[in-house]
Amino acid sequence: MANRPAVLMRLVASAYAVAEKAGTIVQKVLQSGELGIVEKSGANDLQTLADRLVQKSICASLSKSFPKVTIIGEEELPAEAVEEDLIENGQSSLILQKSCPDEYASLKEEELVVWVDPLDGTKEYTEGLLDHVTVLIGIAYGGTAIAGVINQPFYNYQVQPMGAGASLGRTLWGVLGLGAFGFQLQEVPDGKRIITTTRSHSNKLVIDAVQAMEPHDVIRVGGAGNKIIQLVEGKASAYVFASPGCKKWDTCAPEAILHAVGGKLTDMHGNAYTYDANVKHMNSAGVLAALRNHEYYLSRVPQAVLQALPSN
Repeated sequence: MANRPAVLMRLVASAYAVAEKAGTIVQKVLQSGELGIVEKSGANDLQTLADRLVQKSICASLSKSFPKVTIIGEEELPAEAVEEDLIENGQSSLILQKSCPDEYASLKEEELVVWVDPLDGTKEYTEGLLDHVTVLIGIAYGGTAIAGVINQPFYNYQVQPMGAGASLGRTLWGVLGLGAFGFQLQEVPDGKRIITTTRSHSNKLVIDAVQAMEPHDVIRVGGAGNKIIQLVEGKASAYVFASPGCKKWDTCAPEAILHAVGGKLTDMHGNAYTYDANVKHMNSAGVLAALRNHEYYLSRVPQAVLQALPSN
């Protein structure tokens, strides 16, 4: 009998199946027209029925299969029984067939922390900007983001009719030391500096930092997951967000996928974020990420921006 796959690979394989189910839930809530929108801290901080159902689905599904893993989700939800149809017990067979990197082969459940953003880009979801929306499941060990799964529920949504090789939604995943899958890795052509930044949380610091990069173009979109996808698919060269606002569940999965293909995500000072179970949730010193040449972008951050943002 073959050896049982390592805990990490089983967790990633489960997270993949759970993220696919989450994507389906997000699609169905939109189709129903009943989004169930609630303002949390204001008009730019929303929660929908999809956020609530997806978090229940992800957390309950992974807790059932991996009871000793610490799972931290964005939404504060009451403890209640989870409907059986929200539970996903499946695993990606393709992921289970891949070898676990040696440094993670003997990890135990209790050493792993999972960070869940059930719907990254909620505001955009409510406004019909569906390609901005992702479901994020990040896995950390020893404070480092080592694996991530990103589902894009509405990938291809503008392709009509479906068929002819196009299907709605996709799932990306990656593990440090193994690589990242589910997309075609590309760099921005001709060394162009294309900056992706926030669409709805801008301020003077954010604008000053973006302009200091001397960009050829600036893209303003929602969702941290969406912005990292832009980096790995060659649509943007750096993600610059010189402001608090992002949280650990926004960056854990995207950071793992970016790092798995040789990119880098830090705060605006160039310091790594840590993802232990007991860290503060806010990424207080902003986000600076790039697939290549992170050092260049870091060198361009204005001193006034660094002084305004606390160092980790």
